[in-house]
Amino acid sequence: MESQNIADFPRPVHHRIPNFKGSHLACQSLKDLDVYAGAQEVKMDPDKPLEGARLLALQGVRDFSIPVGLDSRILVDLLVVGSVAVSEKGWRIGKGEGYADLEYAMMVLMGALSKDTPVVTVVHDCQVRDIPEDLLEDHDVSVDYILTPTRVIVTGCTRPRPAGITWSKITCEMLEKIPVLRNLRDRERQAGKDVSIQAEPSPLPAAPLSSVGRPGEDSASAATVWVGNLAPSVRVRDLKQVLRELGVAPLRLAWQGPQHSAILHYPDAAKAQQAAASLQGLHLGSHPLSVSLPQPGQQRGTAPGGQPRQ
Repeated sequence: MESQNIADFPRPVHHRIPNFKGSHLACQSLKDLDVYAGAQEVKMDPDKPLEGARLLALQGVRDFSIPVGLDSRILVDLLVVGSVAVSEKGWRIGKGEGYADLEYAMMVLMGALSKDTPVVTVVHDCQVRDIPEDLLEDHDVSVDYILTPTRVIVTGCTRPRPAGITWSKITCEMLEKIPVLRNLRDRERQAGKDVSIQAEPSPLPAAPLSSVGRPGEDSASAATVWVGNLAPSVRVRDLKQVLRELGVAPLRLAWQGPQHSAILHYPDAAKAQQAAASLQGLHLGSHPLSVSLPQPGQQRGTAPGGQPRQ
């Protein structure tokens, strides 16, 4: 989309639901759908390419963007979501973080969505692609209608949508960021459901005194990798995605935005060395990454050159 100048503000469109030229035109087709004409309550994602759909839905509306609680008696008649890619079969791919799918599952638990609630997405024609079924997981949300600047596609998708939250996909980070998710988990636990989430990495144990070579040196530091020279535009999720793709995701990542660096913690030195080797010479954004392992005698918490990591 960038190379063909199809992308629109905000650019670049990498690592986001991409906006595109003609998105407002594509959104206008929403008013021609029977599922929209009969809808009283509409939920729309905040993605930029859906702006035209939001403006369309707000015409003549007084009550909008009203916060709703877990006990709100609301039933959404139509859901409009953004996509990175979608197939004519209705299979959708988002940014890869799973938050749109999680939001859907949360609303199902609240009783705000049912399996029959229509789902619409708005994309450029070039985003309509063949998607292998083996890329899909049980928690992925499919779509019923695809609006592009030139077409309205009725997918006829029969793939089941999430009937609730797949707790095994939830991380501690998600629980920390989303208070309502914690509340839903408490309710599910009280109802006797299994709400086990992804295991939180255990803190790295301190080395026994006999294995310490110098005062202040921690053997756990041998299992860390320092990554620097991160471009200002790079976000923590960008680095996490690259690490997953390379197969070297750490137990823990300490983000140091002001220093444009990060510290990756691994279970052992071998894994740390593998990660460092995979990251060597890699560009993230416009900058080549600086990658290093701790040197003998280097204090944990300091970058190469002895500068403190803040």
